[in-house]
Amino acid sequence: MKPVEVYSRFTSYDVDLFRSGKHFKLYEKFGSHVVELNGVVGTYFAVWAPNAQCVSVIGDFNGWNRGAHNLYVRWDGSGIWEGYIPNVGNGHVYKYFIKSTSGEELEKSDPFALRWEEPPRTASIVADTYYEWNDGNWMTNRHKNNSLNAPYSVYEVHLGSWARNLESPDDFYTYEQLADKLVPYVKDMGFTHVEFMPIMEHPYYPSWGYQVSGYFAASSRYGTPQQLMKLIERFHQEGIGVILDWVPSHFPGDIHALYRFDGTHLYEHADTRKGFHPDWKSYIFNYGRNEVRAFLISNALFWLERYHADGLRVDAVASMLYLDYSRNHGEWEPNVFGGNENLEAISFLKEFNQTVYAHFPDVQTIAEESTSFTGVSRPLYNGGLGFGMKWMMGWMHDTLKYFSEDSIHRKYHHNKITFSMIYAFTENFMLPFSHDEVVYGKGSMLRKMPGDEWRQFANLRLMYGYMFSHPGTKLLFMGAEFGQGDEWNFQHSLQWHVLEYPNHIGIKETVKELNHLYRSEPALYERAFDASGFEWLDGGNANDSVLVYLRKGNNPADDIVVVLNMTPVIRHQRIGVPAAGNWQQILNTDEKKYWGSGVGNAHAIKSDNEKWHGKAQSIQVTLPPLAALYFKRVG
Repeated sequence: MKPVEVYSRFTSYDVDLFRSGKHFKLYEKFGSHVVELNGVVGTYFAVWAPNAQCVSVIGDFNGWNRGAHNLYVRWDGSGIWEGYIPNVGNGHVYKYFIKSTSGEELEKSDPFALRWEEPPRTASIVADTYYEWNDGNWMTNRHKNNSLNAPYSVYEVHLGSWARNLESPDDFYTYEQLADKLVPYVKDMGFTHVEFMPIMEHPYYPSWGYQVSGYFAASSRYGTPQQLMKLIERFHQEGIGVILDWVPSHFPGDIHALYRFDGTHLYEHADTRKGFHPDWKSYIFNYGRNEVRAFLISNALFWLERYHADGLRVDAVASMLYLDYSRNHGEWEPNVFGGNENLEAISFLKEFNQTVYAHFPDVQTIAEESTSFTGVSRPLYNGGLGFGMKWMMGWMHDTLKYFSEDSIHRKYHHNKITFSMIYAFTENFMLPFSHDEVVYGKGSMLRKMPGDEWRQFANLRLMYGYMFSHPGTKLLFMGAEFGQGDEWNFQHSLQWHVLEYPNHIGIKETVKELNHLYRSEPALYERAFDASGFEWLDGGNANDSVLVYLRKGNNPADDIVVVLNMTPVIRHQRIGVPAAGNWQQILNTDEKKYWGSGVGNAHAIKSDNEKWHGKAQSIQVTLPPLAALYFKRVG
């Protein structure tokens, strides 16, 4: 056989779809694929490089000889170079040598490679994603767990620093080792979903995965594609969904990756006003180029199809929506209507969501979007972007600002803790306490709380009690669930040793109980995005810094009355209740088992025919210091 045989996986229809930006399964065509031709096993290579003079495959099978295996350019003007190389198979290491039309010589990793060498090495590896899945029960029924009226409590994880091997703390746990450690922990804590910070291949570990170079490859730092599949399968077998962080907003300028791929600005916008990100010193995809749109949407479907992901959390959506994002006057160019919206990116996001939900109606797309852009989580037919959920960044900032105030001053900041209910139902909001809040000197969640040690822990338990009773789904970054003292350091394991102490155990047990209640009490999730699921009983008691509100499900018998005492003063107050009967305290974050003071309401309280808070019935309750109380009618 010739060194490179003419061979193609592309039909003319595939090429037409690709060029029009409508081919969303490009991973079945591009990249490296082991095939048999004329009885010989070899590998088919295909790469898009429309501005190349020549393209060859260099690798460990030809001594990295640039002239040994030249690919053929298609005759149809698509810019696709392809060919079959005999006797090359899984495990072989390769790159593309590209000579551009300008004469520039480049060595590039494969944008569609399914596996990469472990950094700092940068070559691609011929591989497959074949795996015999054993998660059929989850996949058949996951529409129930991913529904917008189901409990949705997410544990955000950075795989490289969740835990490290005690014998060799510089070594990462593999995907398989994490399956034995992380899965049972998340299940025990009661989270419904886990979210992985980007596990796509990235050259620079301190980027936390957000500077992606290999969009179709699971990070080799932690093992093989099949080992990651095993980890996801184990989560599914335990009834836990897996969300992947996805970064279509920008990519790094590493010379071996997407940047100036064929010697021109192929994937990125050539105009730096659109194509360069000043904050991250990275490059922005050209959302107006059909082939780039197809690349990104194919990538989204790839992770949902091949890795059985249950959702995609889309990073930095705000930076995509606005042309002037993080730019000064004169550093951006208005759109054709004179506005600051990036119309090409908006169009791309709509098509992305439309395509994802068409192919996988039982998953969720979640936007990390920090502005007041209208309709992020509204359907396309209502003029929205089509995401399933949006991070409630305003709630997060206001909540942390409020809780950072000493309790004696909170009466003057009461509106910060009540303001979110003015806009809580304008989007399908997720309440995030994410990794971004515990880095760059911001301190840990625990150390954001004011006061002495007891008050810090009490405030944190109270804040989580507030979070889980506020409308919306939940997200908590690893370490926050047991009150880690130091802010997150991606170079080291979480500080698991603090769980030797009862105060940290108390935080962990509080979060565990909140997850249990959230999953078992329909009033806390059934109407998470509907104003009918929330009612103020008393939102105006700024002087005492006490909040009283009602969470409602589809059945009035499930109603829960929430009382938050934001000061360390023990109070005895009357609160209105929606129905006559005995009201039982089902949560008290001040219980001694949580390292609280043990003040509370031990027995069910019979309601009185005394009007209060606009209700015909009311109960007299004791409010523990810095505590959240949930009451439910019993018997």
